[in-house]
Amino acid sequence: MSRIGYARVSSASQDLGVQTAALRQAGCDVIRSETGSGASRAHRGELATILDFLRAGDELVVHRLDRLGRSTRDVLNLVHELEAKGAALRVLEPEVSTSGEMGRMVLTVLGMVADMELKFIRDRQRAGIDAARARGVYTGRRPKTDVAEIRRLAAAGRPKAQIARDLKVSRMTVYRALAGVGAGAGKAGTPIPEKPVPEKAARETATGES
Repeated sequence: MSRIGYARVSSASQDLGVQTAALRQAGCDVIRSETGSGASRAHRGELATILDFLRAGDELVVHRLDRLGRSTRDVLNLVHELEAKGAALRVLEPEVSTSGEMGRMVLTVLGMVADMELKFIRDRQRAGIDAARARGVYTGRRPKTDVAEIRRLAAAGRPKAQIARDLKVSRMTVYRALAGVGAGAGKAGTPIPEKPVPEKAARETATGES
């Protein structure tokens, strides 16, 4: 079994010493560290390297749970990845591990916290929208472009610039909406008009004259 430590700070001005010392004392065979935001796992190459390396029976050790990320949902997803590999997560402060029966309880609690966190985020978003509506500054999602209306106005002879101003869209949006006008000509299934037959030729064909 390998015990791999992971340490992270958010900025170069912060010190990794406390974390790495605690990880060494915990018996970590390897310690990987990096500087980066905990908001997401993007651009955190050292953590990705550890996750690729871990095998069944291995243990990922961190000083505190927030070193893995600030989002409970992200941390829970990471724990599930470890579980799928047969590996475990150990947190030193407070001491907790996802292995064994206690680990099942930890996963359950993390899942509950993640759900609560998601609900709190939605509640804050809803409160912000309601407050914006009360101030009269919330307009909702931008409506989709009404292509049919753009084409109707253009067919009526209205200038493209005026259409853009009236519908509150960019000129490029108007040009794109009109780009398909007449595009069906010549496509499969579209009848091609016959070439007109000259009057004299038609008369000769009808009478059998040549």
